[in-house]
Amino acid sequence: MGATRCRGLYWLVEAKGGDVRLNRLTYGWQQLEGGSKILSSYAHRRILVGASVQPRGDLFLTIDHDLHPGSPALPPPSSPAKVTAPTAPEDHLGDSDDALMGTARSQMLAFLALQSAPASQVRTIPLPRDRSTRHRGPDGLTTPLEREPATLELRGYARADSTDLDEPARRARVREIGLDDFLTCRIPGTELHLGMSRRLFATCAQLHREDQLTAERTPGLRAEDRHLMDEPISETAEADRRRTQRRIFREMQEEERVRIERSVRSAYEQGEDRQWHQLLPSGQEPRLDLDMDAGLLEAATPETYLALREEDLPHRQY
Repeated sequence: MGATRCRGLYWLVEAKGGDVRLNRLTYGWQQLEGGSKILSSYAHRRILVGASVQPRGDLFLTIDHDLHPGSPALPPPSSPAKVTAPTAPEDHLGDSDDALMGTARSQMLAFLALQSAPASQVRTIPLPRDRSTRHRGPDGLTTPLEREPATLELRGYARADSTDLDEPARRARVREIGLDDFLTCRIPGTELHLGMSRRLFATCAQLHREDQLTAERTPGLRAEDRHLMDEPISETAEADRRRTQRRIFREMQEEERVRIERSVRSAYEQGEDRQWHQLLPSGQEPRLDLDMDAGLLEAATPETYLALREEDLPHRQY
């Protein structure tokens, strides 16, 4: 997704490559329709690109697009009704291996972005350790933080009590007050700041290591293990080979499922007691940010964090 300032529109772009046929393009358009449900309040253009190299080396390219007009805001309900927020996998990380594995998988891209970010660009932000104090709306487990009383109060205490302390002492004081420090950074090329708790970060790190070990035992799955062939093979044969490798990878994961779940569970349970410098490849402790930006809109789930600047919202730009 991106914004085009000259036209005043958001664009949703999906690209398909390889053996591009009608079924893949149809699936790509279904993905764009899913994105439109998220961006439905704003007019936006949807673009589907398909690219395929033909046997003789010719490049075949298709571009489909349309304009989604956006939807008007829903009218307020005539009488407010008490709605219970639905539960989500993050609500059950402590007692369900399926929930823990599913959440770690869903957050893997955010984890890789945080893990690979330069040390100068990551920071930690304080959030209440007691997740039950966060107010949740009726639509899910995400809590807007800019007007969340418990978060604002604890952050105020932390700033007042740590003015004259050095960084290690500030971090210790923050934890004594009842705050966790979530790791976060701005994702390059976007307006979004993503983050997560240390125990979810430790969980994703362990699952990523397990996936790497399984990939190493799957012949030819990793790019660095592939050998150049004397004769080029067709796209169909290459697609079949990749499907076979992915099937072997999944079968090996299933064979090791009990052991992997055990190791991931252990990482989750021990993660809260580990320091960030022990979890990050840089070996450095990120800066604790207690001077929160007034123009930053923040939200959190029990184990994840999301923020963006107010001026980056579509209704502020256009």
